[in-house]
Amino acid sequence: MYQKLVRILFVAFFFVPAVAGAVTTDDFLVTTTQNLLNLCTVSANDPQHREAIHMCHGYLLGAFHYHEAAVAALGNQRLVCLPEKGRPSRDEAVAMFVEWAKARPQYMNEMPVETEFRFLIEKWPCKK
Repeated sequence: MYQKLVRILFVAFFFVPAVAGAVTTDDFLVTTTQNLLNLCTVSANDPQHREAIHMCHGYLLGAFHYHEAAVAALGNQRLVCLPEKGRPSRDEAVAMFVEWAKARPQYMNEMPVETEFRFLIEKWPCKK
């Protein structure tokens, strides 16, 4: 009985952590900020690492490009004003968003686009 318990604990100790942080199918639906963060922070060992990182970058960039297109086509008020000089790379901007969002757990169940623009507006507001 004791040996069986030791084996179960051994298996749980070595295999459960690898599964616990895995990206899920639901994460790819990107319905919450937590889903998006799961994609953006996926482990390099995850079998869906490549897809998750691409989805993360695509989601964030797509939402930003939509904002840019709406401003250009409809004359909408710009919400975000990136600096002309010293713009971060895409990887840097994603890393900044992830760190910002991790520090604000109150947004984890919100729509990720809302959280993204909270970050962008706080980081690069437009001067009036």
